[in-house]
Amino acid sequence: MADKIRVTLVKSTIGAIPKHRATVAALGLRKLNKSVELPNNAATQGMVKQVRHLVKVEEI
Repeated sequence: MADKIRVTLVKSTIGAIPKHRATVAALGLRKLNKSVELPNNAATQGMVKQVRHLVKVEEI
């Protein structure tokens, strides 16, 4: 299992429910096609799972 993951916002949050918008913001994603590196832990995995239709995830 990788130590970190790279999360990229690939779909706009316009039209998404407010809870999903807040989750994307909490992940540190602001603009489309921008990436952040996050620790691969249970909290991060849960957040990514909630917005999996808006993001792309890679193990690094």
